[in-house]
Amino acid sequence: MALSFSLSSLSKTPKFSPSKTSTTKSTILNLLSYKSLHLIKFSTISKPNSFSLTVAKPLKNLKPKSHFQPIRSLFTGIVEEMGKVQNLGDTKDGGFDLKIEAKTVLEGVNLGDSIAVNGTCLTVTDFTDQGFTVGLSPETLRKTSLIELKTGSLVNLERAVQPISRMGGHFVQGHVDGTGVIVEKVPEGDSLWIKVKTDKGLLKYIVPKGFIAVDGTSLTVVDVLEEEGCFNFMLVSYTQQKVVVPLKEVGQKVNLEVDILGKYVERLLSSGFVDSFKSSS
Repeated sequence: MALSFSLSSLSKTPKFSPSKTSTTKSTILNLLSYKSLHLIKFSTISKPNSFSLTVAKPLKNLKPKSHFQPIRSLFTGIVEEMGKVQNLGDTKDGGFDLKIEAKTVLEGVNLGDSIAVNGTCLTVTDFTDQGFTVGLSPETLRKTSLIELKTGSLVNLERAVQPISRMGGHFVQGHVDGTGVIVEKVPEGDSLWIKVKTDKGLLKYIVPKGFIAVDGTSLTVVDVLEEEGCFNFMLVSYTQQKVVVPLKEVGQKVNLEVDILGKYVERLLSSGFVDSFKSSS
């Protein structure tokens, strides 16, 4: 809202002369001698010797069209429970369904909700008080380790976060970048070292002490072994009891999702965004 006040006459300095005595009372009366001054009536046009208020209508806040698709679901990598695969197979319509026995993630569930299954964001298509069903696309089966599941397999489960949820892990989208293979499991005390081999395309985004989601579990990378094409991490005793990774054998696949921040940084550098700042300075 824009306000404009015409106070030209108020800014005039009263004339004083030796022959005339100016009193405080007469000065105040002169300043207030404006018949058009009514606090509840405002003019939209500025006039001399008057008080006016101009109200300008604010321009409409035109929002630029975004070229980015909103993130529909977000996870933290903190597994809520381990579910058990009840059925995995083709449907009558030619699709591929995965039915999972669960309890915790069913609280407040609705059709269309997103649940991460071993780190893969999937949509609930059906549910009962004992489990839920999600559909798997051919691309999901190609990109993830879910194809290796069978009846009785345990899977990590996590519901999408809500605005009031605590961010205990890191930002996990549930978009699996690829898979890795467990090549080594070595206990140390009550903890467990696990080494995973993956392709160089993913390894470049993995850094020591950085985040990575392994089968949907938010973990901290310990070492990156470039020559071996591997990275490792350690699971404490408590985590071993809550996630499926330590239950897998050497040679089995795990789903991997690298930290999204690394990919954004790479994108900015390759686009010349940083160079544009250097040239302008």
